[in-house]
Amino acid sequence: MAGLGAAALTPIWPVAGRTQARSALALQAKADSVVLRPNAPATPIWSLQGPELRFKRGETLDITFGNELPVPAVLSWRGIDGVPAAEPLTARPPLAGGGKEALQLPLRHAGTFLCELNLLGDGQPRASQARALIVQESEAVAVDRDEVLLIEDWRVKPDGTAMAPAADPGDAVPVHTINGQTSLDLSGRTNERIRLRIISGCQRSVIAVKLEGLDVRVMAIDSQSSEPFHARNGALVLAPGGRVDAFIDVTTPTGTETPILLHDGKEARPIGKVRVSSEPPIRPTPLALAPPLPSNGLPERIELKGAARVDLALGGPQGDWVTPAKFVATAPPAFRVKGDRTVVLALTNRAAIATVFHLHGHHFRLLDRLDDGWKPFWLDTLAIEPGQTQRIAFRAEHAGRYLIESVTTDWAAPRLVRWYAVE
Repeated sequence: MAGLGAAALTPIWPVAGRTQARSALALQAKADSVVLRPNAPATPIWSLQGPELRFKRGETLDITFGNELPVPAVLSWRGIDGVPAAEPLTARPPLAGGGKEALQLPLRHAGTFLCELNLLGDGQPRASQARALIVQESEAVAVDRDEVLLIEDWRVKPDGTAMAPAADPGDAVPVHTINGQTSLDLSGRTNERIRLRIISGCQRSVIAVKLEGLDVRVMAIDSQSSEPFHARNGALVLAPGGRVDAFIDVTTPTGTETPILLHDGKEARPIGKVRVSSEPPIRPTPLALAPPLPSNGLPERIELKGAARVDLALGGPQGDWVTPAKFVATAPPAFRVKGDRTVVLALTNRAAIATVFHLHGHHFRLLDRLDDGWKPFWLDTLAIEPGQTQRIAFRAEHAGRYLIESVTTDWAAPRLVRWYAVE
């Protein structure tokens, strides 16, 4: 990294070439609680418990998963490409209460990921909480701090219980948490560079997160590095399950408090703040603009000529879409494709409200309207406005069977799934 002050940074990440070890990881789905109302008892929920999920690119996780819930559970890894043996439902059926299983998860890509129990969460007795999975780059990344902001939404009934999605919320009150708290305060020193890994663990809502008055530079989206760009007015839009890595440089005067605002489509409300501490500056001047994050090796270009083209209708009559609880591995796939072939999906939202599409196993490019180019970032999740068709493209690099998900942005709407095959 060029620029005055870069040499003063202590790299957080390991140097490339270091031998990568296997890591054992024990996770349990268990009863838990979270404080969602002031001056009230904590709300019972279900959560995925275990150590901090922060590892290095190139490691393989040897995972043991125990289900201590009274209902079946399945782990869903959002953003992990090309690991068919870890795919929920297509390779790993729901684990009964009291059961245990083992799986291996190779971490080929660096980035911000999400591990959750919500795939089977519709209509369950309790809502569940997600976990951030952080995979650090092999190369040095010049930041002073690395912070996770996991935002989740809840529907709290008058009796204090939190209802799971896919049911009419009725008189339940919407509540948002950030890292399991209803408000989060961050403190930064003058000229400090902070990496914010902002994750939407929301169930149905598309949200906007705004850091008012700060220069927010987007570095990665949905676990994959992008061409860096400045977020307009410091605002970031995230679909359910979406992730954005952004750099902020603390350059406002000492004592300044910048609110972290969340807009859920109805109103904006503060969910935290960034305060400039009175400690001495971390360096005399701000750092120069950061270069792009290291690539995970996804292809620079996608050849669209000769692509397999598939039309998928979302948000309308269910057709071949089913709820995860009714998924059967013998159902016909949405499509099959030969390995290393380009796939172009035309996604049409027939619902009267926005619909969220999520692709397992591969990341995709969002195509321009005439298929003559694509946006300069990779995605695995996309919100599509009512009546619109969006086209996406990916190279089918990883053989296996993978899920696709669809859900409208309505708390009472069911999550629906199909699957596709790469041969």
